[in-house]
Amino acid sequence: MNKKLDIAKHVNIRNKKASFEYAFLDTYVAGMVLKGTEIKSIRMAKVQMNDAYCFFEGGELFVTHLHISEYERGTVYNHAPTRVRKLLLKKRELSKLDSKLKDKGLTIIPIRLFVSDRGFAKLEIALAKGKKIYDKREGIKDRDVQRELDRNF
Repeated sequence: MNKKLDIAKHVNIRNKKASFEYAFLDTYVAGMVLKGTEIKSIRMAKVQMNDAYCFFEGGELFVTHLHISEYERGTVYNHAPTRVRKLLLKKRELSKLDSKLKDKGLTIIPIRLFVSDRGFAKLEIALAKGKKIYDKREGIKDRDVQRELDRNF
């Protein structure tokens, strides 16, 4: 009757939509400040990051709209699914990102969520610039050409 929950040792959740919508300029790996039930939900791969983005407030970096589903065995101590979470980076990296964000059209988006070898949840974030429609068409065309070349050889 008691079925065991599927808790994975290695979690790798990608934001597939991000690579289509944005051109990545620089990537960083950041730690996250989480509650106990959040890490359990992450290990069960109950995460959606389609609309997530990062912002600065008071010199600190936060991620919002990162949906981590409630832990099904959590009690009154369960977390809010879309709460704002603090990201942990070195001070030098934070200042570099903050200065680059002042450029027009740049944003910071999460591209991958994974659990490290030590068991900590890490968020890979990218400094990105939005693609124009013709850039998206160019990317689709390049993928189709590459697929044809792979088939022929």
